[in-house]
Amino acid sequence: MNIHDLEAFVAVVETGSIVGASARLNLTQPGVTRRIQNLEERLNTTLLDRQSKPFKPTAAGREAYEHGRRVLRSLDDLKAGVSPVGDIEGEFRLGIMPYLSDAALAFPVERLRTDFPKLTLRITSGWSPRLVDQVLRSELDAAALCLAEGLQPPDELVSEDLGIQSVVLVVAKDLRLPKPTSLEDLSKFPWVMNETGCGFRTFIRRQFEAARLPFNVGVEALSADLRLSLVARGHGIGIITPAALTGSPWHDRVEIIEVQDFRPQVRAWMLHRPPAGRLTRPIAVFRDALLEGLQTPSPFTS
Repeated sequence: MNIHDLEAFVAVVETGSIVGASARLNLTQPGVTRRIQNLEERLNTTLLDRQSKPFKPTAAGREAYEHGRRVLRSLDDLKAGVSPVGDIEGEFRLGIMPYLSDAALAFPVERLRTDFPKLTLRITSGWSPRLVDQVLRSELDAAALCLAEGLQPPDELVSEDLGIQSVVLVVAKDLRLPKPTSLEDLSKFPWVMNETGCGFRTFIRRQFEAARLPFNVGVEALSADLRLSLVARGHGIGIITPAALTGSPWHDRVEIIEVQDFRPQVRAWMLHRPPAGRLTRPIAVFRDALLEGLQTPSPFTS
């Protein structure tokens, strides 16, 4: 089997198009197409659904992709192991949950670029269920994410516990919630939240369900800045990391609320498939830098 044909197929799956794969591999589009056809003839099966836009792998193509990624990663490990210079090259595909992105996309990424200048970083943002699935499928090399307290990562992944992560609840200053505030008080207002899949949202929903109280999400929005702007305008209760609140232009339009017997928190994890191979050191560097960022005291927490 030709490794170049396999690289072309993997590139098409990951970019979703012949054009994207052509740009990544610095090949002509007919050259990429020819390599895909060679691989399909070699395996005697159709690997891509060419009717879908972007291109998606068939059932056989999905399995070929997962095996192909492992083959290419093993080759990268081999090159790194015998390199006289010892520089780590190739791709590092990293998934990061949005709630961690404030800490994860600054100092940790800078550390990776400084320590491994020849390593190409491909960073994806997504919610925990999707990121876990992508690591399991070898679509990502590692992921930093949060899970509701009590939930554990899959046994087949190497999982490193980064500790409990807390967030703050915020409301518009003129919302006039009772002080001290209770869960029952909060249940009377809508929430401005991320989409389903967010670990903090799952944690909060479970707390309301356990107390037999309604949990009403009034607005779903991915952007932290948009969510905080809606909270500041009185559209509901928001949840945000201290780091994001510090840097937001809306921070002086909202106030933090303390709730009796309730502190929203989840546990952060760093996950990857075993063995890490050539990426052992980059994963460790990123993990340590992320952990340092997460442990930095915030002016909004005691």
